[in-house]
Amino acid sequence: MRAIALALALAALSTGPALARTTIKVATLAPKGSAFHKVLAQLADEWKTLSDGEVRLKIYPGGVAGDDAEVVRKIRLGTLHGGLITAGGLREISLAAHALQIPLAYRSWDEYDYVLDKLRPQLDAAYRAEGFEVLAWGDGGWVRLLSKKPIVTPEDAGAQKLFVFQGSSSQIELWRKTGFNPVPLPATEITTALQTGLIEAVPTTAQAAVLMRWHDHAKHLTEAKWAPFVGALIIDAKVWAKLDPALREKMAAAARTAGERLEAISRKTDADSVTEMASRGLTVNAIPPPVMQQWQAKVDGAKGDIRGTYVPPALYDEAMKHRDAFRKLGAFTDGTSE
Repeated sequence: MRAIALALALAALSTGPALARTTIKVATLAPKGSAFHKVLAQLADEWKTLSDGEVRLKIYPGGVAGDDAEVVRKIRLGTLHGGLITAGGLREISLAAHALQIPLAYRSWDEYDYVLDKLRPQLDAAYRAEGFEVLAWGDGGWVRLLSKKPIVTPEDAGAQKLFVFQGSSSQIELWRKTGFNPVPLPATEITTALQTGLIEAVPTTAQAAVLMRWHDHAKHLTEAKWAPFVGALIIDAKVWAKLDPALREKMAAAARTAGERLEAISRKTDADSVTEMASRGLTVNAIPPPVMQQWQAKVDGAKGDIRGTYVPPALYDEAMKHRDAFRKLGAFTDGTSE
């Protein structure tokens, strides 16, 4: 019997302890079957392969876990581990991402990409300091105003009830001070609010309008690009730290590649979605250059509040420094680059 026991003990020592399977639960507002969900599903397969099946990514799509702010809350509670979320959720952690969404600050993707590349280390550090790892930055196209009635002038926009993410009272007050009529709601309530008339306009991307079918209830799109629609794949830093460092490096590289893949899809889909909605009765309202100057003047007049209330001052200054440096290069500054 002693010989058998000794043999079993030696066998256990030689094989070592079995690795515990890790399931990482990630949520997103993106509907199942959308490009965002498909890229996440592909990343799940890649992580499973890289870890020899020991790391599984479980995805909760379509807002079933709540809006982005709720996803962040659940990550902090430990009921979720990560999320593919928009700036509306990122701001619940830090306002740093807003440096990428300064209104009317970016004219082209080339300009935006240049600023993101310069700011990425600072942005990553800001979220890491709050207990989150940013595995990939991405975007969903340009934010434009989707509305029930035409919006061309700033006054047109101020006359309609505008959806804004619920949360920061100071940012909601900034919308009011700038002449808008904000209605703070969870993003999961946009469809119902458009149907009932609780809201009449939504700052959104064309792709999101198609995916969520908001264009069924709002038939006008303002042509001007308000800002890039920024998002990120985040994970609880404590969960991330428990993984083997060598595996983390491979998984992070796969996540960055997934973000780049999604970015390429989103930017192409942005223009395609405008065309698709126009074929279904959407009216795209152009803004003449003199009227565009009115919009810029409104944003410039609010700079003192945007820099501070909406964007941390140091990051605002850094973003604008890099943007202006890019413009001095003389490339893609006419706003035509998609």
